[in-house]
Amino acid sequence: MHPLDNIIWQALTTRQAEFAEVHGQARRFPREVPSLAAFERPDDQGYASLAGLLGPNGTGAVFLHSPYEDRKGWSVVGGAPLLEMVCENGVAPAPPRPTIEILELGTPDSPEMVELTTLTRPGPFGSRTLELGTYLGIRRDGKLVAMAGERLKVPGYTEVSAVCSHPEHTGKGHARILMLEVMRRIRDRGETPFLHVREDNRRAVQLYERLGFLTRVVVHYVVLRNVAG
Repeated sequence: MHPLDNIIWQALTTRQAEFAEVHGQARRFPREVPSLAAFERPDDQGYASLAGLLGPNGTGAVFLHSPYEDRKGWSVVGGAPLLEMVCENGVAPAPPRPTIEILELGTPDSPEMVELTTLTRPGPFGSRTLELGTYLGIRRDGKLVAMAGERLKVPGYTEVSAVCSHPEHTGKGHARILMLEVMRRIRDRGETPFLHVREDNRRAVQLYERLGFLTRVVVHYVVLRNVAG
């Protein structure tokens, strides 16, 4: 198995096991971290474990290696195909322009981080997601206008995540600057950056390709609700 296969499960059984809530063959992050869940295998036992973990009418987001097929007791809330992209080499990070200050974000910044990600929707982000790794941001007139950070971690790899810019501040290169700094820090630890992006988000995919990311596989992000009662 490749370290990035069944990535949520592998993260919750290796480098991020301390976050895992466990029931049988299913694990999930606490809801305030991101609402991501996984099972060891997408079989009857896996789904039964997930149902027990989520509880009646509970929801959880999973990554599947193939499109979701209807199962009794479950309804689909949302989802989309994602490209899993890996940057083995990539471009060398250039220092930010003198007028741009990169800030490390922390707990006091969490409300603004949630507000920005709610507006721009780069992916699941909760009030405790920043606990998963380093998050960097750019402010203008005191307002957080762009951010990027780290989310899923498995041996040898760290995910670049929550890359977003406020709609009033797009086109200024903020996302690229922050991504390159996040990637530099990941590489300095001897790890390889990877990320997930919606397959239909061509603008983001093109940016990531320019930075050296290549598509490894397509994964199927599905938000499921346990309706079995």
